[in-house]
Amino acid sequence: MASSSSSSSSRHVSLVVKVALLAAISLLQGGGSVAELCVGYYDDTCPDAISIVQDVLVDAHGSDPRIFASLIRLHFHDCFVQGCDGSVLLDTFDGFESEKDAVPNKDSARGFPVVDAAKAALEDACPGVVSCADILAIAAEISVELSGGPGWSVLLGRLDGLTSSKADAENLPGPFDALSVLQAKFRNATLDDTTDLVALSGGHTFGRVQCQFVTNRLYNFSGTNQPDPTLNAAYLAFLSQRCPRNGDGSSLNDLDPTTPGTFDKNYYTNLQVNRGFLQSDQELKSDPGALTSTAPIVDRFASSQDAFFRSFAQSMIKMGNIRPVTDPSLGEVRTQCAFVNDS
Repeated sequence: MASSSSSSSSRHVSLVVKVALLAAISLLQGGGSVAELCVGYYDDTCPDAISIVQDVLVDAHGSDPRIFASLIRLHFHDCFVQGCDGSVLLDTFDGFESEKDAVPNKDSARGFPVVDAAKAALEDACPGVVSCADILAIAAEISVELSGGPGWSVLLGRLDGLTSSKADAENLPGPFDALSVLQAKFRNATLDDTTDLVALSGGHTFGRVQCQFVTNRLYNFSGTNQPDPTLNAAYLAFLSQRCPRNGDGSSLNDLDPTTPGTFDKNYYTNLQVNRGFLQSDQELKSDPGALTSTAPIVDRFASSQDAFFRSFAQSMIKMGNIRPVTDPSLGEVRTQCAFVNDS
């Protein structure tokens, strides 16, 4: 599934990553709650599932270059709340508040129509078979690989959950979180607070973000009425032009100003020179506590894209297996991703 714009080196890395992850997948498949997930889950019931999703994503990317980064974010936000159960896709109705209404998602989470389009195409090909939660996992892998990043074999077989939790979604890892807060949230999600945290944060190597998430760093960091002292001076001047004081908070900026549409290691080289856009990004390198925890991993990934790609793929597999629903009494395959099925 590598994109035509990916280099031969990136394609080689994808193959290496896939081979290296076979052992990790075997271990995960033997571990309790994920025992029913497997790479070939749809081989008999919907053998073209992955290619169907890929066709929808490629078509969507033609008119929306941001969509790949947006779909990874949806998968991340889904798995960190109640596990990877498609709960982030549920709509609000009849007074029921969904995760879409939570501050970290409202007016910023996007890509829902593309997920719906993938679901509709799958329903045409194999009705009632592929879950919305699995669509998110498949779409995340395709999005990374088509952007020049690594590929991995996605474990499948999740059911869609029956509930959504706005309250839990309010506590997603956030752009203003200190390193200690980020680490606690990753531990609570059953991920490790060093390698998984740094590797998955590398998803910010592409995509765009609104000015409202950086203005405090530019003008009033920690209530000081001064900029964040960790910000590179030239980058501070650049961002101040892009996001003026009292300007439009919804204006968009590249998370990675060097290669904004490519999945690569430049996110980490940016952090090394204090050019992290979000406070939560720069914390991985600049927080005093990072010296003996996350900063060495930032430096390792900055010096080796292969190391980053391997760790990112491994961490995505781990994240994709946070509390999956596999018991039919606790989940279902939704007909429409935004609504639970009619009882």
